[in-house]
Amino acid sequence: MHILHIYKDYPPVVGGIEGHLGLLAEGLVARGHQVTVLVSGQGWRTRRTTQAGVQVVAAGRVATLASTPLSPALPLLVAQLRPDLIHLHHPYPPGDAVALLAGGRTPLVVTYHSDIVRQERLGRLVAPLVRRTLQHAKRIIATSPAYIRSSPFLAPVASRCRVVPFGLPPSFFTPADPARVAALKARWPGPRTLFVGRLRYYKGADRLVRAMAHVPGHALLVGGDATVRAQDLAVLAAQCGVAERVHLLGTQPDTELAAFYQAADVFVLPSVERSEAFGIVQIEAQAAGLPIVCTELGTGTSYITQHGRTGIVVPPDDVPALARALRVLLANPQLAQAMGAAGRTRAHQEFSLERMLNRVEAVYAEALGDG
Repeated sequence: MHILHIYKDYPPVVGGIEGHLGLLAEGLVARGHQVTVLVSGQGWRTRRTTQAGVQVVAAGRVATLASTPLSPALPLLVAQLRPDLIHLHHPYPPGDAVALLAGGRTPLVVTYHSDIVRQERLGRLVAPLVRRTLQHAKRIIATSPAYIRSSPFLAPVASRCRVVPFGLPPSFFTPADPARVAALKARWPGPRTLFVGRLRYYKGADRLVRAMAHVPGHALLVGGDATVRAQDLAVLAAQCGVAERVHLLGTQPDTELAAFYQAADVFVLPSVERSEAFGIVQIEAQAAGLPIVCTELGTGTSYITQHGRTGIVVPPDDVPALARALRVLLANPQLAQAMGAAGRTRAHQEFSLERMLNRVEAVYAEALGDG
C-alpha cells in the first residue's frame, strides 16, 4: 500500500510530531509499505530525497505565516503521487486544505495531535476548515481517550476516533552505559529530580524551579531554549535560593539522555497548558523505570501516568502540590520503586513501537474498508 503522510516538517527537523512521524514512516516501510512524506521545504524549490526507505518530498515554500509554512505546490504534488491512503498530521492548516482538495478519491486518516492552543486567532480562523476535514476523514487517530473527550473538535466525531498512543523503539528499553550513569550520580548526589523537554511556555519549568525551594536534592533540567530561556530560569532559581541545586543542562544527545533517565530518582512533567497534548517524555521515563509526577490537563499526561499506580498526578500551576508530590516519592524509595516498576511494565505493554504500528495498520484497514 502506498501511504502519503502530510505534515509541515520531517526529521532531521527536531520536534515531537516530527520524531513520531519519522518512527511511524520508517516502521511502515519495514512492514512492506511504500511510504511518502510530503512536507514544506526550506527553500522555494521542491526537492525529493530518500531517508531510510521513506520518500520525502519537500514542496517549495513561499512564505511562513503564524509559524505555518505555505507551499502552493502541495495539491499538485498530492495528485502526482496518487497514494492509496492519505495520513494527515494535525495541526497543519495547509494540510487540511490539501486533503479536502483530494476529495473523496483517496481515503483520509487524520492524526489529531493537538488543538491549536496558543495561536487563538489562527485557531478561530481555521476552525471551520478543521471541522470539515474531520467530517471528511474516514478515521481519526487521537493519542489518548482523554483528548477525545476534552477536545471540542474531537468530541462530535468520537465514533470515528481511535486511540493510538505514541510508541518507543526498542533502544529506549536497553540499559545505558553503567559508567556514565554512575558518573552522573557522583556529580549530583541524590535525590535527583529530572525534567526533559524544550523550554516552552507550557512546559512549566519555572514551576519546577519554584517547587525546588521545598524539595530536597537536585533538579536536572535537560532541554534547549525555546519560548523560555535557560538564562531566565537561572535568574529565577537564584531568586528562590536554589541556584546551587537547579541545573540547566541544555540539549543532550540520545545516548547521554538515556543515562540521565537511569540516574534520576523521579521524573517530573509540570506542564500548565493543553499544548502538552501527550508528553512522550513520560514514556521514556517509564521505560527507564522512573516514577513520575505530572499534571492533569485533560490530555494524555494522566493517561500515560496513572495516578497512584505509576506516579502522582497533581493540578496544573499548583507549586505547593507539585512540591508535595515530589517529596512523597523522594521520601519513600519503596513506593517510588514500585511505581517505577509498574510504569516500565506499562511502557512495554502499551507504548512500544511494535504496538503502535499494529494499531495504525488496524486504523488503515478500517479506513480502506469504510464505504
